[in-house]
Amino acid sequence: MAMMDHEKHEETGPLEAQLLAAGITPTPQRRRIATLLLSRPTHLSADEILDRLDRAGGGVSKATVYNTLKLFVEKGLVREVIVDPTRVFYDSNMGRHHHFFDEETGKLTDISTPDLQISGIPQPPAGTVISGVDLIVRVRGEPRDG
Repeated sequence: MAMMDHEKHEETGPLEAQLLAAGITPTPQRRRIATLLLSRPTHLSADEILDRLDRAGGGVSKATVYNTLKLFVEKGLVREVIVDPTRVFYDSNMGRHHHFFDEETGKLTDISTPDLQISGIPQPPAGTVISGVDLIVRVRGEPRDG
């Protein structure tokens, strides 16, 4: 008797089921990247993902990591947080939120939306609507007197 789609998902792990539900074939490389990004809320750069994969035994090329991240973004599993043109994080928290970026440590931390009020947003250009606001608050350690 053939298995129903939902039965296949139950036999797989939750991450593999999440990939399948998004229309992504769960290759071994994609499963490894999904484990890093989707097991818990996190912010990782492509280089951090590559480094962690290498430390765990390698086997995933840089091109595969970038292609998989692009696919995960397109399918709505993660979102890109562009801190500057040379620093992009992949965020597995798809809920509405903003970020603190520590300029000294490079760490990105979530700001819960209810904790933040944004006012004074200008009217968008004619013929457009605002589709969202992404706020990154840059922080660094306080100077020490000394």
